[in-house]
Amino acid sequence: MSNVTVVVESPAQLGEGPSWDAENNRLLWVDIEGFKVHAYDPVTGEDQAYDVGEHVGAVVPYRGDEVIIALRSGFYTYHLLTGERQAITDPEQDKPTNRFNDGKCDAYGRFWAGTMSLNNEEKAGSLYCLEDGKPVRTMVEQVSTSNGLGWSPNLEFMYYIDTPTRSIDRFDFDLASGTISNRTSIISIPEEMGFPDGMTVDAEGMLWVAHWGGGKVTRWNPETSELLQHVEVPADEVTSCCFGGPDLEDLYITTARIGIKEERLQETPQAGSLFVVRPGVRGQKTHAYGQKG
Repeated sequence: MSNVTVVVESPAQLGEGPSWDAENNRLLWVDIEGFKVHAYDPVTGEDQAYDVGEHVGAVVPYRGDEVIIALRSGFYTYHLLTGERQAITDPEQDKPTNRFNDGKCDAYGRFWAGTMSLNNEEKAGSLYCLEDGKPVRTMVEQVSTSNGLGWSPNLEFMYYIDTPTRSIDRFDFDLASGTISNRTSIISIPEEMGFPDGMTVDAEGMLWVAHWGGGKVTRWNPETSELLQHVEVPADEVTSCCFGGPDLEDLYITTARIGIKEERLQETPQAGSLFVVRPGVRGQKTHAYGQKG
């Protein structure tokens, strides 16, 4: 299936990290290499971009016009309207050549976000968990490109992607303590489909995976490892996806232009844009930082 449409025609170098802000009925997303946080209003069609001055790997709702962002230099609160940012913590002060990549909040409002090397160094990153009022915790080490995250609707499992492994992994998840255990590879992405990148989980518990170098988003059953559906996207580097809209029926898809040759960009001029599709299923709600439920 493919009836994808462009909602923000953007030359984003590395569009990523879409996150639905239900309180304000808008989609938050980032351009990592463009140093920008975006806020897209589907009612007006307006997309506002805010320059945060450095690599920004992820953004999640917080309170009102304040969001939480994972920058190259750590976790911050950021006020979209005033530009004020306040440092929370930097778990990688000793790793100046790393940056944050992807992240999102669990149902207790903890912000899970991971890192990667800017120099393509293998296993230089980690996955962290930031909980309001508590020290940041290191959850997974020796990660090459920390990427897609998601939770099963019953909150018993967390899914995770370290992109170069081409594997989608499942952890047992304990919501009360915010701990993970029993890492298991459940899906292996074939080489011809590109690399698994960002991910979301729908209300039926199925996984939606963006394909870097694959030009598509796919839907998988995590219990059977079966490929259920695919959505073609007119951009080679598909980076992430997230359900949004008042009924969580819209699947927003981010893409990138970075590293694509000029001839190919002329064939895929919408690379870097924000797309949307209605795939016929609903998503789960995006959780804001620091808010349970």
